[in-house]
This record gives sequence, structure tokens and C-alpha cells, in this order.
Amino acid sequence: MSIVVTGATGALGRLAVDALLTEVPAGEVVAVVRDKEKAAALAARGVELRIADYSVPETLAGAFRPGDRVLLISGSEVGRRVAQHAAVIDAAKAAGVAQLAYTGILGGPDADFTLADEHKATEQLILDSGLPYTFLRNGWYTENYTAQLTPVLEHRAVVANAGEGRIASATRADYAAAAAAVLTGDGHLNTAYELSGDTAWSLAEYAAVISELTGETIAYSNVPAAAHQEILVGAGLPEGFAAILVDVDEAIERGRLAGTSGDLARLIGRPTTPLTETVRAALSALSASPAA
Repeated sequence: MSIVVTGATGALGRLAVDALLTEVPAGEVVAVVRDKEKAAALAARGVELRIADYSVPETLAGAFRPGDRVLLISGSEVGRRVAQHAAVIDAAKAAGVAQLAYTGILGGPDADFTLADEHKATEQLILDSGLPYTFLRNGWYTENYTAQLTPVLEHRAVVANAGEGRIASATRADYAAAAAAVLTGDGHLNTAYELSGDTAWSLAEYAAVISELTGETIAYSNVPAAAHQEILVGAGLPEGFAAILVDVDEAIERGRLAGTSGDLARLIGRPTTPLTETVRAALSALSASPAA
């Protein structure tokens, strides 16, 4: 039996492997990856590599073994993910895995925004498969915001159409630690966890945190949805993806990403990473960057 992480060279996948390696020997961890070269650092740590692609179902036939515990990290290609995930689920069922954990989205079947649709469909496919499952319904990543600090600092504004909605975010490392906990522990089968940060914050508060840490005045500019769509497209985002982000902001305004169940902190055995700490680290990384 191995613990298998799919999408293991992605941002969340690498952190999930890191978290697992603090709990179990490297020989018990398997990384399913598309590109062997990108996974060289994982192999160097003693992690077994299995080469497969979500979009090429025949490659998944050798990705899993009977009794494996598997973490299916959701794909990044919005619009193609249901078919990709179905291929993984079929391969996992054929192999007879002991657990399939899936990184979905906060709210699960009750999530009422476009980005949730593929996650809800995937959860249903897993239920229909009859596999022992664990649903890791991840809330928003704080890094979704801190990754955009460069334009925020340039324009001295956080721009969104989320109104006064609040976001109970956590870091990718927090969510990765939760995944490791359910893959290495007992009592998590056929269970859904609503994972989010301990404290929900507003984008006005986020702007205030940046202001405090930089000494600059950063404003929160709440704009109409149509105007935000135009701004995102003007910044180079495809129309469809920009529309999804605008829709997420509308969901935030409705409180859909504000839930604080406490599941994440309970699973990882510590408080989730505070917003200020994540912003501080991101600003430090920016100042250390050669382009800064």
C-alpha cells in the first residue's frame, strides 16, 4: 500500500508531498506526474514516480495499485476537469484503491457559483463509483490574493466586485497538511470536510493589512461586476476565466466563502495561517526578487 498524490508537481501537490514526508517514509509515497523531469526533485527524495496524464486515460492504468490511498488533486483546466477526473476515478476503481480523497470546494453540493460546478460533478462521480472517499472541500487560498500583490502595489488598490463579503481563506500549506492528515490517519473514510481558515476577512481589511505592512495607502475599490470583467480582460485574462472570477466575487458577497467550520484547524492540529503572516511573507518574497 502506498499513498499516491496526483498532480504532484503542482503548487498544492508539491506541498501535499512535503506534508506526507513529515509523517511517513518516502518509500510509502508515490507521485503521479505528467513530466518526469519536473518531478526530479521528488524522485531525489525517494518518492516513487508514476507517469500519467489526466487527459490521456490509458496512461492512468498503471497509476494505482490495490489498497493505495489516493489524493486526487483537482485539475487546473476549467471546462475539462469532469472528464479528466472521471478518468482518474475509473482507474482508481479498477485498481481497487482503499481511499480516494478529492480536493473540491467549500460548500460542496450547496456551492452555487460557476467554479463549483465541476467539483460538484466530480463528487457525484466518486459517490457513484462506490469507492471509499474523503471530500476535502477547500476554501479559497490566501495565495489567490497575494500572488497579485505586484499590480495591487502598482495601482495602490485592491479591485474586486465582492462588496463587503468575507473570505475565510487559508494557505495552500494548510490545505496540504489536511490532505496528509486524512491520508495517514484513520476515521476519515466516507466523510466530507468543509475546510477554511479560522478567521474570515473582507477585502477592505486585506487592503488595510497591505497598507500597514508597506506603509503605503492601499485602497479597496469595489466596482460593478461588468467593470471588473473589463478590467480583468484588459489585464490579459481570457473572457471566460474573467467571468468565473467575477462570479466568485459575487459568491463572496453572498457569504459563500466565509464559512469557518473549524474542520481545517482540527485536522492539522493547529490554527490556520493568519492573513497578515501570509501577506508579510509574500511581500518579503517580492522585495527579495531580482525584478523587485
